[in-house]
Amino acid sequence: MADGSQTFRPWTPPRPTKPLGLVPFLWISWRNPLLMWSDKHFQEPQLHGRGALGEVLVVSHPEGVRHVLTENAANYEKGALQRRVLGPMLADGLLLTEGEVWRRARRILAPLFTPARTLKMAARMDEVCRARVEALHLEHGARVLNIDSEMSGLTFDILSATLFSDELDGDAKGFEAALNTYLAVGARIDPLDVFNAPSWIPRLGKTASYRSARYFEQRVGALVTRRRARIEAGETAPDDLLTALLTARDEAEDGNGLDDREVAANILTFILAGHETTARTLGWALHLISRSPAVAETLKAEADAFDIADPKWADGLPWTRAVIEEAMRLFPPAPTLARRSMGPDVVGGEAIGPGCAVLISPWILHRHELLWDEPDAFRPERFLPENRKSVDRYAYIPFSAGPRVCIGAAFAMQEAMIALTTLLKAAEVEAISTVEPHPTHQVTLRSRLPIHLRLRARRPSTGAAAA
Repeated sequence: MADGSQTFRPWTPPRPTKPLGLVPFLWISWRNPLLMWSDKHFQEPQLHGRGALGEVLVVSHPEGVRHVLTENAANYEKGALQRRVLGPMLADGLLLTEGEVWRRARRILAPLFTPARTLKMAARMDEVCRARVEALHLEHGARVLNIDSEMSGLTFDILSATLFSDELDGDAKGFEAALNTYLAVGARIDPLDVFNAPSWIPRLGKTASYRSARYFEQRVGALVTRRRARIEAGETAPDDLLTALLTARDEAEDGNGLDDREVAANILTFILAGHETTARTLGWALHLISRSPAVAETLKAEADAFDIADPKWADGLPWTRAVIEEAMRLFPPAPTLARRSMGPDVVGGEAIGPGCAVLISPWILHRHELLWDEPDAFRPERFLPENRKSVDRYAYIPFSAGPRVCIGAAFAMQEAMIALTTLLKAAEVEAISTVEPHPTHQVTLRSRLPIHLRLRARRPSTGAAAA
């Protein structure tokens, strides 16, 4: 059992002590939006005000989060800023569409992510993870690895194998390089987008990342075209997500399916919202484990008993799940959820008008002083089965909540648990520096500099469950 007496506290960004002016706000929005949150944001249930950019409400209490994301979700849209920042590449995908377009896509896609279908992918996930770990050849000696890159490669391999039957051609390095450029440059918040400047005015970030966006669009577009041709020719197509996307129909309405543009946009959405977010979660989890030897020992004991052939394998990994959930609390993959009110409303006793920017930040919510004991400390026991029920559903939202909750949440959790267990079954994970990684908000929550850790082959266990 892990000993919590030596609690680890990761580095947290400095917090401004007074409101930011417009120019510093725009600079921080471009550089790292985490730096805009002050101490008051982590102490007050919500903050409401008006400024040069209009009316803004920051909601950081469960009742308000429930109201905006669930009870009155119909009054809130994603807003034009997100579509300008992340589009047009994802514009037709589930992440950014609104209204009936979104509802239709959700109806078509929901059957593709049922628990039963997700569970069927577990064995293939395990196979991919074991192959990836074996390819490290730790038996030849310890290796210092760029964990961010390794986890990107691992989750890419899992995505490619389970969702696209390896027809993404295994080009993990090309996808990773393109994704890094897109997130680091193209998906940053440009001041021109904040002020809703005309789209014909060039954005430096979009210009610099144009080749990365085209790389994604061309590769995914070719994949969709090839698979569509096989299906229409009557050939046997792989039983994977891509085939399901191309053949799924909206049985509740007109019986039509998604067109190729919508299919491609949703594949790109799964790559960003699935591959990227899970990779970052695993990277942060491994960093936390490397700083917490007692927790590492508990996880290794669970890993030694892990058997994917057991239908109840997940029940034997309570600490593994808890560590992943705590990693997502401290380092939420999507640090901020932005909404725009379409009509007037009352949130937390405060009236807001139409057009109000409503911000719900998991980065704040998950570290809020009114909601968590030792909010900046790594304490995975919070999420053990006997404690999990005390966590308010709307105080912890790594996958969002309400109608727009992440459709692939179960897939991502299963993937992360299998990947982490497979790694710890084979390797010791060791820190190589006392310097802490600095989180930065680039659509997802990344480390400003890559996280490097040492992986060393474990000595074989003498227990019956040893590999």
